[in-house]
Amino acid sequence: MLLSLALAGCSSSSSSEESSADGKKVIKFMHLWPEGSSNAQFSIVKDVIAEYEKEHKDIKIETEILNPDQYREKLKVLASSNELPDIGMTWSDGFIKPYVEGDMLAPLDDIVENDADLKDAFIPGVKESYAVDGKTYGLPLELNISYVFYNKEIFEKYNLEVPKTFEEYKNVVKTLADNGVVPATVGAKDGWPASFWFMYLADRIGGSTILTDVIKGKAKMDDPAIVKAAEEVQNLVDMGGFVKGSSALSNDDAKGYFMNEQAAMFLTATWELPNYTTSPDVAQEFKDKIGYFKFPTYEGGKGESIDSYVGGPGVGLFVAKDSKVQEEAKDFVGYLVKRWGEKSVIDAGVIPATKVDTASLDLAPMYIEILKDLSEASNVTTYFDTQSSPAVSELHHDLVTALFGKQVTPEDFVKQHKDELAEEKK
Repeated sequence: MLLSLALAGCSSSSSSEESSADGKKVIKFMHLWPEGSSNAQFSIVKDVIAEYEKEHKDIKIETEILNPDQYREKLKVLASSNELPDIGMTWSDGFIKPYVEGDMLAPLDDIVENDADLKDAFIPGVKESYAVDGKTYGLPLELNISYVFYNKEIFEKYNLEVPKTFEEYKNVVKTLADNGVVPATVGAKDGWPASFWFMYLADRIGGSTILTDVIKGKAKMDDPAIVKAAEEVQNLVDMGGFVKGSSALSNDDAKGYFMNEQAAMFLTATWELPNYTTSPDVAQEFKDKIGYFKFPTYEGGKGESIDSYVGGPGVGLFVAKDSKVQEEAKDFVGYLVKRWGEKSVIDAGVIPATKVDTASLDLAPMYIEILKDLSEASNVTTYFDTQSSPAVSELHHDLVTALFGKQVTPEDFVKQHKDELAEEKK
């Protein structure tokens, strides 16, 4: 696997300089919430940094901010030359593993163990997704599950009911497409936004653990249920179920169709909740039109529960092992995680990875409903590309783009995955 080899070959660091011109210690922090597309999260981080610097006069925190896809690419480049920022963001499971194996990240268990407020703060199972060989290398900020968000006004116009089964969903698609309305928007260019459709269909057809079992070697990628999931994606493409040219659209491009009411539905994760609940940049008139539904069940499929979700931990924070300001960086990471909990609920309307008592908070009805869903979930399957190694994840993104663009058959889609997974086991 290219990335782990690149990382394993690194041994020296050129991390942040210890001090700035005015004698302050500088912590370099790279994150993926730009002001334009993730304004609520951007503002929280900016405010927390300002609070921290006020309380720690000897510290200056310098940020570099990129959108998620740019961020992934830059992180790979920095890792290969061993120039990771003092603090950065990471995904869990398979994403973080090669960075740990390359000896690039500092264990963060001491932050949690030495802080009474953090010891029992995390929702069970979330922090563990950032552990390798029993040590924690990332502290999670978010927990996400995915839904189909929809425009209630468009549904009412065409007398559509929220679909409970996939057949009902296809009838919704047909009605919308026949009336010249884009049924669902999706940005397939970068692969991961479109993968939600494949992952949910695999869950509903093959059962809630099938993709996790593939990663663990307990199931085969060419299982008929997985081939069928890929076929159903292309059936939706053939029905005109998605915005035209989706394989050339980024997630932000695709999101624009939903936000501008040019598409009836958008399958995405709860990190989008601010746009439907709290964001001051979005008109209340639009927010009032938005509802959501759980991905429909599949007739005859093994995934019987509509309460099984695709989701898992969102981003977490890492500290570079070779950072010259490692102790200061760890202190800020603990500070940000603690501040993030309630602020993310009140100011951003996203679901944090830490427990928050919401009883006394004035929250949007949709947010309260989703918290209830989470408490009643029968299963949450971590995103396939997050569970996978970076090499498999990258191939998966490319193949999903090709699947949506009809440039690969369902059979070849699964075969290429299977070959790459087998290559890694050699």
